[in-house]
Amino acid sequence: MTEMMNGSDFGGVSVHNFSEKILEQVVHFHVMKLNGGFFLWVGSAPVLSNLAVSMSSKYDSMPLSTLVMGDPSNTAANSLAQRLAKRTKKQVFVSYSLPMTDSSLSLLVENRIKKELELHPENF
Repeated sequence: MTEMMNGSDFGGVSVHNFSEKILEQVVHFHVMKLNGGFFLWVGSAPVLSNLAVSMSSKYDSMPLSTLVMGDPSNTAANSLAQRLAKRTKKQVFVSYSLPMTDSSLSLLVENRIKKELELHPENF
């Protein structure tokens, strides 16, 4: 398997990685831009603990959202996917692999994603 470089384009799928120290914890972000949407993984260790998908609907102003895999009591991936789908008007897949022990961490993580969306919209 070849190593993917940040910002590389592989047959229509581009990859973008960034990290940030948030509340004394290094949080990694991995974005794969797809045709009509993107996949976002957020975590501090290489684990895919859940996966949610969200997309706009012509029948409702709020995007549809569902958890594809993971613990249904943890709504972080579902909620984040829904908010990002509403903001970007794209289909969004989210895996949120951070502990849900600190609600301020989730808010700071989402703010960092919004900042990256503003700085580098071409990667989403």
